[in-house]
Amino acid sequence: MVNQSSSESIDLHTLASKEDFLAFQQRASDRWTQLWDGPNVVVSVGVGSSSIARGALDVLDRCRSLAGESAIVREVSGNGAFWMEPWIELKRPDEPPVIYGPVSVEDVRGVFAGERPDLAVGVRHAEAFGTVPPITEHPFFRLQTSIVSRNAGVIEPDSIEDAIARGAYAGYFKVLFELSQEEAIAEVTAAQVRGRGGGGFPAGVKWESGRKARATPKFVVCNSHEGEPNVYKDRHLHECDPHRIMEGILIACISCGAERGYNYIGGEYPLAIRRFRKAVADAERLGLIGKNILGTGKNVAFRVRTGGGAYICGEASALMFSVMGVRGQPRTKPPRSVEEGLWKRPTIANNTETLAAIPDIIVNGGEWFAGFGTEGSKGTKLMTVQGPMKRLGVVEVELGMTLRTLLDDVYGGMREGYTFKGVQTGGVSAGPLTDKHLDLPVDFDSLADVGGMLGSGGWV
Repeated sequence: MVNQSSSESIDLHTLASKEDFLAFQQRASDRWTQLWDGPNVVVSVGVGSSSIARGALDVLDRCRSLAGESAIVREVSGNGAFWMEPWIELKRPDEPPVIYGPVSVEDVRGVFAGERPDLAVGVRHAEAFGTVPPITEHPFFRLQTSIVSRNAGVIEPDSIEDAIARGAYAGYFKVLFELSQEEAIAEVTAAQVRGRGGGGFPAGVKWESGRKARATPKFVVCNSHEGEPNVYKDRHLHECDPHRIMEGILIACISCGAERGYNYIGGEYPLAIRRFRKAVADAERLGLIGKNILGTGKNVAFRVRTGGGAYICGEASALMFSVMGVRGQPRTKPPRSVEEGLWKRPTIANNTETLAAIPDIIVNGGEWFAGFGTEGSKGTKLMTVQGPMKRLGVVEVELGMTLRTLLDDVYGGMREGYTFKGVQTGGVSAGPLTDKHLDLPVDFDSLADVGGMLGSGGWV
């Protein structure tokens, strides 16, 4: 039997006006509704770097070979829960989607036949389905607050239609047609969002400095190098929701008056690079990148650059040298990059996760974002933990959660036979914490006070 590989796509052609975008947005929304409310069986397989290492592509192939001709088989991303990979989400007509994992190739037939309830982890619905509880009640997911990761495991990363149906480019639309540069940056400032890749510098301050810079042309650079050991949250974002990152960069370009954006991605991430390049190509086909965007007269060009694996290129000034095609090496400051960055022109550089938060800030307002977190650390943070934990993966939690809650409740505590001795913070960029720090809030200031560092959110 032959099955559909995905739901029917919408023809991609250049959108020339506000009305064109709104019409495309409506078609994408209708397509999404039909996917989940229609008569087809929908099978989604989480495919990311981690699940591929555990056989997810073989599971995907098995699903395609066994699915009926009316079934829709989707290649979505991982959902951050490495411990249950590979996983399958099965949606039958008039039933909520049930997630099964970990699933082997041999398990697929039994899952399709309804013979493996023991593999059911949760249902993607507010209420239980029979004996299967909502996935959000599982300890790994219950304490998460999904903002930048809300599409992880839900959309097909290669589908701009899925992304737009789930809200992509709504913030970009707003800065193109409704907000001035000053108003857009005011929302970022009100959000009090700080850099998510290292020092935690306020994004709004950086953007305003870039906007006020007189020299032209200006540039925006997304730092997706991610060279810290055992840190992979930016890879996860690229694999899950590349259009969210793309939108954040484009919003920064319009808000700061830059007509060219770059994303510098670590060369060790082939899947992330492929999915992001596909997102760029589709955004260009729709006319969201290029000249006279949606008839506004505004222009943004875009390029993807890949790194060669040098750790030092994660430092902003070294990264910019690498983008320009010369050896990456840090320079003394001042001047700052917003004064002299790429080709000695004003350059606004932000981490991937920082830019991924921008679309929701623009759509919902800076005060909304500032409602999450603590006094000096607003919003949420992607975290990765490496070590002998019962559960491993990428999580998004509200800043201010204690280290004990993160390690014991979200990640399930230490595996049998292991005792907690300490944890290295910020990847390897700062000092270690011991068991006396377990009740410390995880935020920028609390960690800095004891010699730690939030940094990229990696814990070893």
